[in-house]
Amino acid sequence: MRVVIFGATGMVGQGVLRECLLADDVREVVTVGRRPTGAQDPKLRELTVADVGELDAVRAELTGVDACFYCLGVSSLGVSEATYTRVSHDYPLAAARLLAEVSPQVTFIYVSGQGTDSSGEGRVMWARVKGRTENAIIDLLPNGYAARPGFIQPTHGVVSKTRWYRIGYAITRPLVPVLRRWLPNQITTTEGIGLAMLRVARQGSPSRVLGNRELR
Repeated sequence: MRVVIFGATGMVGQGVLRECLLADDVREVVTVGRRPTGAQDPKLRELTVADVGELDAVRAELTGVDACFYCLGVSSLGVSEATYTRVSHDYPLAAARLLAEVSPQVTFIYVSGQGTDSSGEGRVMWARVKGRTENAIIDLLPNGYAARPGFIQPTHGVVSKTRWYRIGYAITRPLVPVLRRWLPNQITTTEGIGLAMLRVARQGSPSRVLGNRELR
């Protein structure tokens, strides 16, 4: 498979990148972002763009892609709805529309979040924005999916770029074994998300919206 990852420097993206590089059936991994990941691997190719919403310059490199794992995102804390919509709706739709043209059978998985509002009209800003994004991607692409992880445990040295998330993970780390035992469908790992995405890329899924149960 040829796989493209958006947001490979973020916490989820780091985990997905690791699993893609380890997978024997992935022959090339292309990352798209504003800065390189710092990873080194013979099958890794990194594309840097000034604006993730403007992808014409990398159109040729995204032709013939088998799977796209869209992990780019931003916290909604302290962010206006306009800014959040640009990053969490406009950017992924730009990628999905381009891939619909140059790789129409691509498996496209957009990382959303538990609690996303499928109506796209609810009171919670981030949930309705991501709900509209999910709907648009699923409508646009025959193999479009939305992943809705809940609590994500970083594994294999993965670190969140968001300071408050890092603090939260440090505080809750001792509770993770208890959460995994008593709430197994509410928690996943960065490794688990990467493996789940690869599984869907290989064999599809009867559900277009993948909650923690499906991601496990």
